[in-house]
Amino acid sequence: MKTNKILINNYLDELFPDPKCELNYSSDYELLIAIMLSAQTTDKRVNQVTNILFNKYNSLEEISNANIKDLEKILLSLGSFRKKSIYTKDIAYILHNYYNDKVPVDREVLESLPGVGRKTVNVFLSEFYNMPCIAVDTHVERVSKRLYLAFLNDDVSTVERKLMKAFPKETWAKRHLQLVIFGRYKCKAVKPLCDDCKFKDICRYKKNHGN
Repeated sequence: MKTNKILINNYLDELFPDPKCELNYSSDYELLIAIMLSAQTTDKRVNQVTNILFNKYNSLEEISNANIKDLEKILLSLGSFRKKSIYTKDIAYILHNYYNDKVPVDREVLESLPGVGRKTVNVFLSEFYNMPCIAVDTHVERVSKRLYLAFLNDDVSTVERKLMKAFPKETWAKRHLQLVIFGRYKCKAVKPLCDDCKFKDICRYKKNHGN
């Protein structure tokens, strides 16, 4: 089945003309830490946790000096909370002591931070600096494969490359957010909302599951 990229562009713009990141933040480091914490959990849960975290610790210095057990108590409701507590403390320490409390705009440096990988960096650069990046999380990967933008056996790096070819560079940041929101609320992993979806005729899931 051939992918209709015009339809995909138009329908995503129709559904989400001005998509917004659903993580709450008020600074560069708050966003970076929030994205890192969002792995294997929901943005809603992360927002609940970071509301406590960033109100208790008002700076990178304070986070870096926090007792690890106190951080674990705050992050307890998140998956892998012990690792994420260490990552949070270590990121804060590095940014405070080596980068003057600023998150560097350098992919290599960012990907060297504890718990920070390519997806996290793409989300951060796209959201905070509006740089052209496409981050492939579980939602983006699922939607991309259902819409024949990628093969089922493609890994996330391959999916990212194919999406970069599929969409104009100036739209990457917007398309990323649209695909995330579409996958989160409509094209869900279980029981997707297919009935009124304009992608029904170009969807691998709908083709395989019928009515």
